[in-house]
Amino acid sequence: MTGQSMTTLSAQFSEVSSKQEFGYALRDYLDRFREAPSPDLLADEPALLESKLQDEGVADAYLAAAASWMSHQYGFAAPLWAQESKRVLDHPFFAAKTHGLRMILLQESPPEFRVRNLFVSANALHRA
Repeated sequence: MTGQSMTTLSAQFSEVSSKQEFGYALRDYLDRFREAPSPDLLADEPALLESKLQDEGVADAYLAAAASWMSHQYGFAAPLWAQESKRVLDHPFFAAKTHGLRMILLQESPPEFRVRNLFVSANALHRA
């Protein structure tokens, strides 16, 4: 994204073609969204990324969880696209590999992530 204008979540992720790009795009989007939060920025459904990223749908579920989480944080209704079953993983995904850390993630993962079978830290979307 260039300049000071804010783009939609859908536009932000339309050109993402790798897991690394996804991470950068998400961090950038979170920072910019916090500058001028609006439900309009989350309304349009991002294209599914599973075929590009070959990640079994993790990024797609993560975007739905993030949109729902941001909506909740700012008192907006979550976008309808984020509630669709195609944005829920068939198998649990943990942002940690060790058993001990997985147990922590089971407890502290925000509800917007848990319902999509994603288990992340409580502060996964917090930025400094």
